[in-house]
Amino acid sequence: MPHLSITRSPRTSLATSVAAVLASAAVFATMASTAYAQPGGARDPRSRGGGNCAQNPYNCVDTPNPLPAPNTVWLEEMTWMDIRDALKAGKTTVIIATGGMEPNGPWLATGKHNYVLHANCEAIARKLGNALCAPIVKFVPEGGFEPPTGHMVSPGTMTVREATFRGLLTDLVHSLKVHGFTNIILIGDSGGNQGGQRFVADSLTQIWQGSPVVAHVQEYYDYAGVTEYMKSHGLVEGASDNLHDDAIITLNMFLDDPKSVRFDERVKAGKATINGVSIADRKKNTELARRIVEFRTGVTVDAINKAIANKGTLPAPPRRQPGS
Repeated sequence: MPHLSITRSPRTSLATSVAAVLASAAVFATMASTAYAQPGGARDPRSRGGGNCAQNPYNCVDTPNPLPAPNTVWLEEMTWMDIRDALKAGKTTVIIATGGMEPNGPWLATGKHNYVLHANCEAIARKLGNALCAPIVKFVPEGGFEPPTGHMVSPGTMTVREATFRGLLTDLVHSLKVHGFTNIILIGDSGGNQGGQRFVADSLTQIWQGSPVVAHVQEYYDYAGVTEYMKSHGLVEGASDNLHDDAIITLNMFLDDPKSVRFDERVKAGKATINGVSIADRKKNTELARRIVEFRTGVTVDAINKAIANKGTLPAPPRRQPGS
């Protein structure tokens, strides 16, 4: 197996680093194509879906889908025929969302960012109208191994090296390019994800010259902006509990799955507050959470459309207070 590495010296350009990853990926592609060759001869060029077109018409590239399109924006919930037909229908924008596995105080599941993204990516894709969501990237840089640093000092955290993260994103973007997506958007719900995403997007834009558009959308990760917006809707936090947690992210998770914030258990134990905000009222929580998701969706959709028009990542916005 070839070794993938995009560790750069100060003199190495962004394009050169990612070009090395793409070259290595080509080796893997050759190996994979050999593995999928049909016994006794070359693979039928009409074959799709993991089988041989000559053996079953449902393996053929142009066979009509026997079932109606599912009501989902998630690639992993679609068949290859569903995705083929969605692309033909103009759904050529795809969102790669990156989350993480990290500690978040005593109430929130370690997959905090992944729950948030499950709610938000779907809302963003549906508002765009022509977009789908790739599977959430759950493994991101969270700290070092030996000795453990960052979040890696807490049990349950899972980390990857920065080079691994960038290499993975590069391969995911390249995969989606191969299948005909014309706009490939990167959003991340954690601060440590932003630099790697921007690096990959800017590098591939330099190599591919904006076709497809590959853009890192920093505007999605603006918890300070969400906090200010929600103050006008009565969500005002008091004194900090000094946990890796806050009302905004708790409610965003709540909308996706109340179990992820241990809602029932906290209400029963009298622990349903965070930073002075009560989350004990399920109906009120749902209303506030929907406003949070709607606001984040609107901001992100606007930024995505601007990035597509720009044919790549927009200039970095002014720095604001990081979120959770």
